Amino acid sequence: MRYQNTYVNLDTRLYHEQPPTPLDNPRAGHFNTPLAQQLGWADDDELMARWVDILGGQYVPTAFKPLAMAYAGHQFGQWAGQLGDGRGLLMAQVLDNNDQLQDLHLKGIGLTPYSRMGDGRAVLRSTIREYLCGHALTQLGIPSSNALGFVVSDTKVRRERMEAGAALMRVADSHIRLGHVEWITSFAPDLLSEFTDYMIDTYYPKCRDSKAPVLAFLTAVVERTARMIADWQLIGFAHGVMNTDNLSITGSTLDFGPFGFMERFNPAWINNHSDHTGRYAYQNQPAIGHWNLNIWLPHFMRLEEVTRDGLSDCLAPYEATFMQHYQQGLCRKLGLPHEKDSLTLAFEWLTLLEDNLLDYTNSFRALLGLIAPDEHPYEQQLLATMTAELDQKAQKVWQDWSISYLAQIELVSFEQAINDMRANNPVYVLRNSMAQRAITAAEQGQFEEVNRVFNLLADPYQVQDIATELDSTPPMPNAPQMPISCSS
Repeated sequence: MRYQNTYVNLDTRLYHEQPPTPLDNPRAGHFNTPLAQQLGWADDDELMARWVDILGGQYVPTAFKPLAMAYAGHQFGQWAGQLGDGRGLLMAQVLDNNDQLQDLHLKGIGLTPYSRMGDGRAVLRSTIREYLCGHALTQLGIPSSNALGFVVSDTKVRRERMEAGAALMRVADSHIRLGHVEWITSFAPDLLSEFTDYMIDTYYPKCRDSKAPVLAFLTAVVERTARMIADWQLIGFAHGVMNTDNLSITGSTLDFGPFGFMERFNPAWINNHSDHTGRYAYQNQPAIGHWNLNIWLPHFMRLEEVTRDGLSDCLAPYEATFMQHYQQGLCRKLGLPHEKDSLTLAFEWLTLLEDNLLDYTNSFRALLGLIAPDEHPYEQQLLATMTAELDQKAQKVWQDWSISYLAQIELVSFEQAINDMRANNPVYVLRNSMAQRAITAAEQGQFEEVNRVFNLLADPYQVQDIATELDSTPPMPNAPQMPISCSS
């Protein structure tokens, strides 16, 4: 691998250097071979031969420079003070085959000075969920951390019950969070200028060409965050815990806790059982992204070249960027151009889904069975299943809408519409029930289901022979949506 460990060269107040605390008897869970090839990991015989020992914390390659980062954050809208890597270590930074800097971050590997009341460990169920979710979002084309692999061990970890300890090697284009800046301005304000230069030079070097590099950098973070959240909304993804310490400066999805992919369409869906007020409900994610950035930006007022008006200009593009990206994506999901009539149809369609609690992923995909049934037998069956759930009143709404929709389709390139719909409406997302079946098997020492789901999600936009009926079966309409615990 091409190592480029730069974070370790920053001021030592920003981190704590330490080795991982080994797990007992680590064993292979799953390994992401394509990602290993992208990183150059697969070209190193030692790394390939000892990946279980490395992920289990029993061996640290010479070129690795493990450290725990300090950061702070607002959690559920309240200042939480110092946080930091309480159970993870930034092990190394490398350039991948695309010359993209990537962080290798080992999660679940023991206590650090930032562990607070935690035990520094992770359990198998949450490790599998994060492993599969990062893979799923990446293959869906949404900026996200991914993972090189995970191990399970004989180390026992207490959560609601005793569980097997596990560790995951997370790979992300950055682990710098909005909360890093919050920590600096609270505990080491003299570092803000140096750290801002590091963020620009490392992650946004093109901003150096601007007359005001800092403002250009801040604007770029705002716009990337808006596009990421628009991508979440389009695919039906709910992060579940959008604290400032869980948002990356690069606009890539980070920190999978109580996440979920929308099944029965309910914009008010709360997937985090700790979110008693619904702050992080699916429909609130765009506004929370804006709130977090609005909290983050004023910290840069300490820099001489930054003014309040300048920061206002940085934040101003958020709403327009989000709306444009979301609306364009919504039109592509319907195979229509981005224009007023298309948007009217799109929002009528979402209302139909919401009023009848239809499955979000299946319903969008089913539209291929409406406009080109002979070419899409799988989608034709999805359409039959969907319409069978509609009562008489809803059937009339559906018939009226489909007539209007087909009339719009006739006005565009049919081939382009089909291609857009196939490319923007997945057949498979990581449903909670799918992840749970993989977890249940893995807790019995069987990882074949993890491997099958991993392979299924590697090509989510194509109908696959390895799929089962359960992979695309939503819960019953009257079934309560499964909330996910934060404990991991």
